Amino acid sequence: MNETMNKKQMEMGLATTAKANCRRRSQQRKKRAQWWFQQMRSVVNNAIDWKPAIEPTEQRHLALSRSE
Repeated sequence: MNETMNKKQMEMGLATTAKANCRRRSQQRKKRAQWWFQQMRSVVNNAIDWKPAIEPTEQRHLALSRSE
């Protein structure tokens, strides 16, 4: 009878701890995700607007010479 009570007490204790750990991990994951997205928003908001590059001129032919 004593063994049965010990098992039940252990199971209850582990179940409670497991739920608390799961909840804590979930909250930590959420905080990390919020931090990451805040960093990405900051990068986008502080990005520099680049001017388009000048159109390159068309190269019609390339003269190749033989070096001997």
